[in-house]
Amino acid sequence: QMQLVESGGGLVQTGDSLTLSCAASGRTFSDYAMGWFRQAPGKEREFVAAITWTGSTTYYAESVKGRFTISRDNAANKVFLHLTGLRPEDTGVYYCAADRGERYTSPWYQNDWKNGPRRSADFGSWGQGTQVTVSS
Repeated sequence: QMQLVESGGGLVQTGDSLTLSCAASGRTFSDYAMGWFRQAPGKEREFVAAITWTGSTTYYAESVKGRFTISRDNAANKVFLHLTGLRPEDTGVYYCAADRGERYTSPWYQNDWKNGPRRSADFGSWGQGTQVTVSS
């Protein structure tokens, strides 16, 4: 498994921006697609964004498309989520996750690469989460 540590969460106001970081260790980071999920109080964890191992392709939930940007730095073993235009409904714990498989061998890539890894089951390693709270 890959060890993942998120940082950068906090309390912000509606319309503010925030950048979350996730530091990875334990595996060859550049072999794994990465994703961000979030979980609001009383709700199930939901997909936010994902990025392929090279960073060439990104995927977003409709609710964040155009406001959030996922990126990665393979030399630094980090993945980022830049959040802009924050809304109260973006409040939740944000989790970083690493693909269950490497590169082209991942089931999501074999089955549906156009839509990307969007299910929790597509990911095999998870961080502890970082809280993002957006006040109105």
